Amino acid sequence: MDRQCGSGLDAVGQAASRVRAGDANLVLAGGVESASTAPWRFRPPVGDEPPTRYTRAPFTPAGTPDPDMGPAADDLARVLGVTRAQQDAYAARSHRLAADADFSAEIVPVRGETRDRRIRAGLTAERLARLPAAFGDGGTATAGNSCGISDGAAVLAVTTRDRAEGPCLAVRSWAVAGADPALPGLAPVPAIDAALRRAGCTVDDVGTIEITEAFASVALAVIDRAGLDPDRVCQGGGAIALGHPWGASGALLLVRLAARMTRGDGLPSALGLAACAIGGGQGIAMVVERIDA
Repeated sequence: MDRQCGSGLDAVGQAASRVRAGDANLVLAGGVESASTAPWRFRPPVGDEPPTRYTRAPFTPAGTPDPDMGPAADDLARVLGVTRAQQDAYAARSHRLAADADFSAEIVPVRGETRDRRIRAGLTAERLARLPAAFGDGGTATAGNSCGISDGAAVLAVTTRDRAEGPCLAVRSWAVAGADPALPGLAPVPAIDAALRRAGCTVDDVGTIEITEAFASVALAVIDRAGLDPDRVCQGGGAIALGHPWGASGALLLVRLAARMTRGDGLPSALGLAACAIGGGQGIAMVVERIDA
């Protein structure tokens, strides 16, 4: 299935729906991305014309905005007044928290590697401020306050409560929403609202939150517009520090929530929230609850 940046999270939602409907009793769901081997986007040759690289998705309706994610992040920052200093401060926070976090419960060693090498311990807002704009003059998104392009994979077992061995997470609700395709970074907000409404709770009831940090401007915009407590968001850093393997990122959010919530780190509630922005103006969100099965 393909929900772009939300694919891994949607896969888990689809699995939960199948289990809830009785069509399955155990599903492995998640996502994988190999960005390092992904081809450039080319249109196939037509007649005698050679293949041409495209920057706009061929299926996007004419007249509909379809910006690349970098320029869209710059536009979002301009529209909402998110400053470069705010973005750099958020990026420094992501690296600092990730450097201090213990990811051992989340990682399957690969060729002896047990820790992500992308994290930059000691990266400060002052150092980040030296970087140039990445997507054109006047922009505020840089290589430092944007996510890295990464390979990655994540998988979760989705099953019935009587088969689960606790502690574990129960899927309370999930939702997908569409918003302005010109500002796709805001699309998680209506998805979060819908997921919380379906779960019968509010943002104040949620103890810990994971958002895909595609860009600092996106994370800051979602925190502000959805009314999230910033201290509960990405408490171990996020994609700015760790990278953003698109197809896997949604499932990675749930892996991080599961590791944190099942440890019982003195969280203020048993509820968690995962959300990501998706290209084309979509957002996806899921509410989970710790269960001591």
